[in-house]
Amino acid sequence: MSPMRRTKKTRRTLAVEEPVADINTTPLIDVMLVLLVMLIITIPIQLHNVNLQLPVGTPPVSEAKPEVVTIAIDGASTVHWNGTPLRDARELQERLQAAAAQAEPPELHVRPDAHTRYDRFAEVMVAVNQAGLHRMGVVGSEQFLDNPGAP
Repeated sequence: MSPMRRTKKTRRTLAVEEPVADINTTPLIDVMLVLLVMLIITIPIQLHNVNLQLPVGTPPVSEAKPEVVTIAIDGASTVHWNGTPLRDARELQERLQAAAAQAEPPELHVRPDAHTRYDRFAEVMVAVNQAGLHRMGVVGSEQFLDNPGAP
């Protein structure tokens, strides 16, 4: 039913519907309650802080450069360890485990050729991960760009 009031006049006049002049405040109260709940939920998040004891001053500069091992994969999917071709995946795994066992594990630079099969590259990445080496990067990605001069 529409929000109209029925008023009765005298016997001779018909019932006339007049518009209701009152505002329906129920939706307004609903919106205000939702906003209040959102405010109550977000205030503790904004006031949450973590006290950190950060070091003061500049850290000492490390003079020792980390050892860098280059793992190259040529177009025939042959893996090279610092330029020396490896016979199979087992030899790669042995060298990776020996590198991980060092006191200061080396940085690994994996350099795939543009014609290397992706599955061979993925096998090398899995072997590095299984050996527990985390300082690794893929270098030589500029060879995969269509326009080498473009940024």
